[in-house]
Amino acid sequence: MRQPQSRKLLQLQALSLLLFIIALHSRLHGCSGQGEAADGSASTAAAPMEEKEKRALYAAIEGFVGKGWNGSALYPDPCGWSPIQCSADAKFSPQLFDLKRLKTLSFYSCFPATNPTPIPATSWDKLAGSLETLEFRTNPGLTGPIPASLGRLSSLQSLVLVENNLTGAVPAELGSLVRLRRLVLSGNGLSGQIPASLGNGHFAEQLLIMDVSNNSLTGSLPSSLGGLKGLLKMDLSNNLLQGSLPPELAGLGSLTLLDLRNNSFTGGLPSFLQGMASLQDLLLSNNPLGGSLGQLGWERLRGLATLDLSNLGLVGAIPESMAALTRLRFLALDHNRLTGDVPARLAELPNIGALYLNGNNLTGTLQFSPAFYQRMGRRFASWDNPGLCYSNAAVDAAHAPPGVTVCKVAGGVGDGRKPEASSSLMATSSASNLINGFCFFLWMVATSLL
Repeated sequence: MRQPQSRKLLQLQALSLLLFIIALHSRLHGCSGQGEAADGSASTAAAPMEEKEKRALYAAIEGFVGKGWNGSALYPDPCGWSPIQCSADAKFSPQLFDLKRLKTLSFYSCFPATNPTPIPATSWDKLAGSLETLEFRTNPGLTGPIPASLGRLSSLQSLVLVENNLTGAVPAELGSLVRLRRLVLSGNGLSGQIPASLGNGHFAEQLLIMDVSNNSLTGSLPSSLGGLKGLLKMDLSNNLLQGSLPPELAGLGSLTLLDLRNNSFTGGLPSFLQGMASLQDLLLSNNPLGGSLGQLGWERLRGLATLDLSNLGLVGAIPESMAALTRLRFLALDHNRLTGDVPARLAELPNIGALYLNGNNLTGTLQFSPAFYQRMGRRFASWDNPGLCYSNAAVDAAHAPPGVTVCKVAGGVGDGRKPEASSSLMATSSASNLINGFCFFLWMVATSLL
């Protein structure tokens, strides 16, 4: 019974584009029959939509649904929220830009791959005085560049272009959107550098969310991004960005999320990170950053809940100061070149739910309690550390960390033996599950922020 209902819901979501056009335009310009208050008395009513604008609205809708649609018969005065299905060959009509009181325009799954369609390059300035939200979501047939003319939408507060097939550079003209609060361009084929204009002037003062993840952007980060003083979330993950992180990013004092995963950044962990007291999620994995954990005073980042530092080429020891991160729920230090003992205080982190230390050169005896191993289960990983061991006097075999050998003597170092075949198999299986679970966890963090 659930499947047909889910399919119906998805169909209704896919029809939301024309719903927005009809309802929002009619609301803004007024519709007849809306002048009665809740108590039945007359209220100040907006005038019915003018015939000229009504014709423009019908013509714009007709471009998306086909000429067989009779808008004047269905909606003599277009009010309400009736969904209208896009046709397989939907296209933009020039009359769309005559709807000069339009505030929200949203396209969801309207352009399939069989109908390659570019975003119109001109006429957006006609909507500059009204349009506040422009969204294109999940349109595999939406191709070509992001038009520079979108920079003329002076009232725009939210620009969301997600999971389309857009290519080319991010237009520098977007830096002219002085009221923009959300810029999301993720999941396209965009290339070139991030324009410096995105960190300048009034644009920088308003922007709260910047997400250009999952593209093919290259080059280094412009230092002007440090001018985004009010920015809360920055996601640049899954691109081809490189170079050191500019020290000007220290200006991002309000930042709660910084996601730079899967790029080619270098230069070590930048010291300015410890000045970002508002950070809750710091995701840097899979970059050749290098350096050591000791470069930062972790006690100054007590708001961190998620810290992903895996596969960065980090060296040196795990500092005791990381135990001050009392809000930490997720800590990944795996696949680095870390050495020395594992601080026992890490197990005392009150909110820790996942801890990954595997794939390093850590040594000595794990000092965690049986209760810690039992609580964490597969969300704790410490295998592939040849010099690491655990004491079987403190931990029974049922709760022993997988892939870690028993210490040769109490308090001594590991005996250097690889785990038995069954332990190795367990470690391999656990690693696979951990990777899948790890990716799912980070996907949940990323999607919940949009």
